[in-house]
Amino acid sequence: MLKVKGLAKDYIVLGERKRVLEGISFTVNDGEILGITGKSGSGKSTLLRILRGVESFDEGSIELDGKCFFPDSDKDNMKTLIRNTAIHLQRNFGLWNGPAIENIIRRINSRREGHDGLPEKDSPFYDEIYKESMEYLKTVGLEHKALHVTSALSGGEKQRLILARQLAAKPKLLLLDEPVTMTGPGTKQEVLDVIKNIKKEFNISIIVVSHLPELHMYIADRLIYLEDGHIIEEGKTETVLKHFLKDMQPQVELAPLKKKEPVIKVKGINKRLALIRVGEVLNFKGLSLDIHRGEIVSLIGQSGAGKTTLLKMIEGLTSPASGEILYLHDGEWIDITHFSPKRMELRKKISIMHQEFTLSPHSTIGQQIGFKMRIKGPRSLEYARKKAKEMNVPEEILDMLYALPDQEEEEKDKIMQQMQITPEMYGKLFPKVTFEDVKEHAAKIFEALDLPLEILYKTPYQISGGEHVRAYIALALTTHPEILMLDEPFGDLDPVTLRDVTNALKRINKEFGTTIIIVSHHMDFVKEVSHRTILIDDAKVVNDGDPLEVSDQLIEMSHASYLKRTMGSLIAGN
Repeated sequence: MLKVKGLAKDYIVLGERKRVLEGISFTVNDGEILGITGKSGSGKSTLLRILRGVESFDEGSIELDGKCFFPDSDKDNMKTLIRNTAIHLQRNFGLWNGPAIENIIRRINSRREGHDGLPEKDSPFYDEIYKESMEYLKTVGLEHKALHVTSALSGGEKQRLILARQLAAKPKLLLLDEPVTMTGPGTKQEVLDVIKNIKKEFNISIIVVSHLPELHMYIADRLIYLEDGHIIEEGKTETVLKHFLKDMQPQVELAPLKKKEPVIKVKGINKRLALIRVGEVLNFKGLSLDIHRGEIVSLIGQSGAGKTTLLKMIEGLTSPASGEILYLHDGEWIDITHFSPKRMELRKKISIMHQEFTLSPHSTIGQQIGFKMRIKGPRSLEYARKKAKEMNVPEEILDMLYALPDQEEEEKDKIMQQMQITPEMYGKLFPKVTFEDVKEHAAKIFEALDLPLEILYKTPYQISGGEHVRAYIALALTTHPEILMLDEPFGDLDPVTLRDVTNALKRINKEFGTTIIIVSHHMDFVKEVSHRTILIDDAKVVNDGDPLEVSDQLIEMSHASYLKRTMGSLIAGN
């Protein structure tokens, strides 16, 4: 059993003391799953790190399995807390290479010997350890994958293997921080069923932090609603969720699509990719589709179905082996997959948000918008072309430099290092922008996103989680793009903040006529924001049409029973 009494935590932020948790008290019985929900920045993840023993606290006490821990407990005492807890993070795939079972063997050996090396197969305890490891794999339904290398496992299988490895440490408390948020419905169902099985078989205390109402309704015995570091309510899961969602803004109406006028044509693209999972291939064969002007289109499908690869090809950041990806530009169709002088003009009309989006922590929002305006502002391209000629920079290199800010950070850094490009190059090629220009330019965008202009003066540390996301959307919209592409950028948002962002996207679409293409695993979001939804499976379009119908087909294909009760049904009172 876990007992938490009067827990409090302070952080020093920019020289000021800020209380992020206050008076936190609750219990979790053995064999019980306690859910924790709340808005972004409410203190949920901080609380889990404290319970794990890797974060200090300032007031209160923690009692686990009869042992008590206090703010002044010594390191040896806190090591006891660490040994008796295990934590699973959403994006943690820190697995050992080699057969899956060796991850469990190493963890059991660590428990016995104090290190996670592999014991020799002829050691006295090897057969015993191997047998115990198989039992943990059976718990998570992976006994048939025991000898498969970890790189050959699917995302859901990796998640389950991590859970098995955590269980092998024999914790008294299992902590799960957003364990399934960024995965498809099928993978979510696999992991949630494993968590329910762990509760049944191990009779340990389990805490699950998640923004997803449907997750809590499927597995949580009780729910805590956390806000601004305080417990607002604790009780029956659905009752607490209804109270949490009561502050959700009403839906903004989706602007109707007046006519179907294609602005992007994907024509007969072919591309073959070997997946990380051994023996599996993603093979696009003659895929074609149109995107219409002013349309919000969502691409959905299981993890690994090809959604992100397709989006990257549409963005012009990954090239197909053959086929065309055409954009209507000034009355002419331009193929974004091949260099031409007009491709940079085309890129100027496009803005991209990736999964791992982030704002620079050391620059104000205004400074970051100013940089974007330098690259894609009204006269930036003409200025850069003139400067490039003066510096003897070929048009092809300028084209590549122009595309770099749209790449994901890791890929961008890799290319810049290979090409020996420094950030100073942009300062030489692109025009300066004044802060007055930034304020004037941002005013209408900030109004549409319901953001105060004062945020221009603040760094990401000084704004809320919801403001952070909307500020990033503002950054993406800085150049008034005609086309906005979003690759699962909102998976970590709580439903209240997500509604604000969804409404903001609808307002942007209505106000500026922006064409928006979205990749998302979040079915409520897809149903609410889309004019049209395209279901991708095994690199093929298997359905293209009404968002409700297409989303429900994916849910059925995924056998996702956890989605029988969703946020939408909860709000409707069903």
